[in-house]
Amino acid sequence: MPSKPTVGLSGSPALTVHTVEPASGGPAAQLVVLLHGVGVDGSDLIELAPFFAGILPDAAFVAPDAPQAFDLAPFGRQWFSLQDRAPEVIAAGVRETAPILDAFIDEQLALWGVSDSDLALVGFSQGTMMALHVGLRRAKAPAAVVGFSGALVDAAALAGEITARPRVLLIHGEDDEVVNPASLPAAEQALARVGVPVLTELRPGLGHGIDGPGAQLALKFLGQTFGIE
Repeated sequence: MPSKPTVGLSGSPALTVHTVEPASGGPAAQLVVLLHGVGVDGSDLIELAPFFAGILPDAAFVAPDAPQAFDLAPFGRQWFSLQDRAPEVIAAGVRETAPILDAFIDEQLALWGVSDSDLALVGFSQGTMMALHVGLRRAKAPAAVVGFSGALVDAAALAGEITARPRVLLIHGEDDEVVNPASLPAAEQALARVGVPVLTELRPGLGHGIDGPGAQLALKFLGQTFGIE
């Protein structure tokens, strides 16, 4: 897929972004930001763009490479380190990277000429953690956040920090061997407590991944969010 380096606002580090323009060939009416998991890069999730374009033909899709090199392997990218998986360390890592992602989103909205109400954040694993953290703290709410196989990081701080309440769909495999499936009901309860409209789906027999039924749920959810049948 096409890619190019982009410099975030306020001097944020350059990110490489993988881009798919609207399938309709016209100007973008929506922007879908796809946030990958650890150990890969944006080329992984950008492969979802043609699938989502089936219901969102006027959407632009962008998938940035996370800003850090994966520190547990000689390849891939990460949003934050997993060398220490203590909850407070992971929360600190998310917070450190959040301004870079937030600035990237602002830049892409300006580039494509769409507003926050036309924005959806779709994440997998670490990307879900970043999407939830940033999406719930933006000055203006995205239309939607879709998270696969992730978790809500630092849920205890959310009530004092939330500034946006997008529609949220969280999907998790019941056999996930990487991120505990108990993260799903924990996130659902925490989001509901602060008034975020949230839907969840626990996929039977699924490990750490995205299956067809889960992807179809996300497709339907995004279509409903943007008023497209």
